[in-house]
Amino acid sequence: MITIGLTTWREHGSLLHEGQERKLTLPEYAQFLPCVELDTPFYGIPRESSFRKWVQETPPNFQFIVKANQVMTRHREPAAVGATDEAEVFMHFRQSSAPLVAAGKLKTILLQFPPFFGVTQENVRYLRRVRHYLGDLPAAVEFRNQAWYQQAYRQQMLGLLRQLNFSHVIVDEPQTPTGSTPYFPVATNQLAVLRLHGRNFAGWANQGKDWRRKRTLWRYNDNELKNFAYDIRRLTGEAQEVCVIFNNNSGGDAADNALRLQELLGLEFKGLAPQQMDLF
Repeated sequence: MITIGLTTWREHGSLLHEGQERKLTLPEYAQFLPCVELDTPFYGIPRESSFRKWVQETPPNFQFIVKANQVMTRHREPAAVGATDEAEVFMHFRQSSAPLVAAGKLKTILLQFPPFFGVTQENVRYLRRVRHYLGDLPAAVEFRNQAWYQQAYRQQMLGLLRQLNFSHVIVDEPQTPTGSTPYFPVATNQLAVLRLHGRNFAGWANQGKDWRRKRTLWRYNDNELKNFAYDIRRLTGEAQEVCVIFNNNSGGDAADNALRLQELLGLEFKGLAPQQMDLF
C-alpha cells in the first residue's frame, strides 16, 4: 500500500483548484489525501479535546503522523516545558493523543532528532528508553546527523531501528557539505516513511532570518518524482505501507507535487471525505 500526505493541512489551498490560496480546514483537506503530518505537538502538546476533534473531522480510514514534542527528541530540556523529567512529557503526549490511538488514526509518531543528536552510546540508550516510554505505539525516527549513515555505523543503525520496531524515515533534502543526511531508501519495519523537504541548497544552507520560511522552497520536477516513484514501488516489497510526506511548501508546491506523484503511481485513494459541490 502507498499513501501520500502533506505537512499540516492549512497551507494547501491549491488542492481546491479555486484559483486563489486560502487556509484549508481539515475536513476539506481530507477530501483529497488519506493522511497528514501534524507538526503542532512539536511546539506544544495539544489538549486531548483537540485530538478528539481531529478524529471527528476526518473519515474513518484517515490517519495522522504526529510529530513528537521537542523534549521527546532532545531539542529542549524537560524544565523548558514545565516538566520534571522526560518520562512526564512522554506520558502527557500519550494521554493527549489517546483519541487517535483509540480510533486507529495514529499512523506513527515522528521522532525528528536534531543535528546534534549524533552516534553515541548515550543516544543509543536514549532510543531504547524512547521505545520503553512509547510501549507498542508506532514510531518513526528521522536522523538529522549524517554520522548515523557513515559506513561504520549504517548497518548497526538499521539493526537498532529494526530491533526497536522504529520506522526509518527516508529523507530527501539538500546535500550541504555538513549537516545533511543522505537519501537512503531502506525500510526497517512494516511502515516506510519518506519525508521530502525539497532541494533548495541555498535556502537550506544559509540560515538567515527567513530561513525557516524559505528553506523548503522547491518544486520537484517530473524526472525527480519519477525517481521517487521507482523507489516507492520497490519499497512496497520491503514494507506493508509506504507513506510519502511532502514538506516542500515554502512556495506552495507540496500539494501539486503530491497530486502529480499520485498520478505517476496510478493511485486512487478510497474512503476520503466526500467533496462538496459548489452549485451556487
